[in-house]
Amino acid sequence: MSKLHNQVAIVTGGGKGIGKAISTRFAKEGAKVAIWEADPAAGEATAKEITDSGHQAQAFLCDITAEESILTALTSVTRDMGKPEILINNAGIANVGTATTTSVEDFDKIMEVNAKGMFLCLKHVLPIMEGERSGVVLNLASIASRLGIADRFAYSASKGAVLAMTLSVARDFVDHGIRCNCLCPGRVHTPFVDGFLKKYYPEENERNEKFDELSKYQPIGRMGEPHEIANIATFLCSEEASFITGGAYDIDGGVMSLK
Repeated sequence: MSKLHNQVAIVTGGGKGIGKAISTRFAKEGAKVAIWEADPAAGEATAKEITDSGHQAQAFLCDITAEESILTALTSVTRDMGKPEILINNAGIANVGTATTTSVEDFDKIMEVNAKGMFLCLKHVLPIMEGERSGVVLNLASIASRLGIADRFAYSASKGAVLAMTLSVARDFVDHGIRCNCLCPGRVHTPFVDGFLKKYYPEENERNEKFDELSKYQPIGRMGEPHEIANIATFLCSEEASFITGGAYDIDGGVMSLK
């Protein structure tokens, strides 16, 4: 497996869930993976798993909402691993609520992480790619950016911004040899889902029933798995997808097309 041989890839939020799956798969494909994590324990644990299996990865402490933190992490990546050729904007948080039940504080926090954080990463990584006249950006949006989902007002707004920024970057940088796409996953079984169920459905029977309900929302009858998102991420960031830019790809068990 060498679709990404010797490519330096930054994965934000690369220590857990979908980000961990992408980091692990990219490393297996030959990439040198820079895991940017606000949770240092998760970042280091994932990097150790990857290096213990004989592949290349390094964890960097990074708060994507803080420009100085991004600049520090980016300087370290360039020094230790080389200039980034792939940027995966995966880090993000979720929120439950409607337009009337979402607090101003929660709305601001969601937008700060999911939208502004991605903007700051783009702002500082794109110039490096621009200088090399080569690079790939892949952003993690959501079907919530394209479909109304109950009680996800702020989250949907932030992921709508991710989709719009993807199209803008693809247009602005196509003449600089940079491709930019986004993924729009449906429900994916990650530690966040388990934490959400434990918090809002503390009784085990209730929790299992809700898990089944959430799984059946997808016409295919189950949630996605992180490695399935990593599969398409690998393709879109490889030379096999060299003619693809400005795309938004649903990976949702049929929600967008069959609901």
